[in-house]
Amino acid sequence: MTKLLEWLSCATVIFGVWFATITSNSVLIKEWREIILFLPIISLFLFGLYAITIVLFRVFTFNNCESAAIELQRQIEEAKKDLQSKGIILQGTDVSSTL
Repeated sequence: MTKLLEWLSCATVIFGVWFATITSNSVLIKEWREIILFLPIISLFLFGLYAITIVLFRVFTFNNCESAAIELQRQIEEAKKDLQSKGIILQGTDVSSTL
């Protein structure tokens, strides 16, 4: 089963239970009817807060890898020299000046 089918199955079950609860005439449900009615909107809002929190956490804890950047710059220079030795003329900005 693919992830899409898993999510659709879960959403269908949750929506079915929510819809059955809304259309029910139970006394207990009538007390909580307003909260149950807005439960999908509340859930969507909470999911949005969760997603924003995860994105911000990942942005603030993102690490720069200086050694990998230097190695990449060195490989770019090697590739430029190799291409120039084969007669290809490169034009544009100098990559090594971006550090």
